[in-house]
Amino acid sequence: MLDPIPTFLLKEFVDALLPCVTAMINASLREGRLPTSQKHVVVTPLPKKPRLDADEIKNYRPVSNLTFMSQLVDRVVVSRLTSYLDTHGLMPQLQSAYRRHHSIEKILHKVLLHIYSAIDRQQAILLGLLDLSAAFDCVDHDILLHRLRFKFGICGPALD
Repeated sequence: MLDPIPTFLLKEFVDALLPCVTAMINASLREGRLPTSQKHVVVTPLPKKPRLDADEIKNYRPVSNLTFMSQLVDRVVVSRLTSYLDTHGLMPQLQSAYRRHHSIEKILHKVLLHIYSAIDRQQAILLGLLDLSAAFDCVDHDILLHRLRFKFGICGPALD
């Protein structure tokens, strides 16, 4: 809805449009910001679960529909940051979110193997689960910025 041309058309003419798209993405990364035209979003409230009361606003979650270009910039940033962290050995070994070939199924398999192994050795098993869905809202941003700069070496427009 926010894009000037449909995505399927952009994909169809990707060879002709790629130099322009690449220049736009590189400019956004160089300047550390998206153009104003790409900062719009359409938010659609979707029910959290089908059986919840539709008249209660708390039973909805907001789903954001971003522009195609802002999604491309997002993917490039994630790709570059992940590559940087991997190259410099900064990604924790057990980190599974936002990593290729690391799925929830693999984590569950690993946890189950540890549990079965402990059972075989007749050891006690304790599993603690945390809901960190709102954890970022509680982060001290000064500490986060300090760690990004000094532990991960992120600076300039990326840190700004």
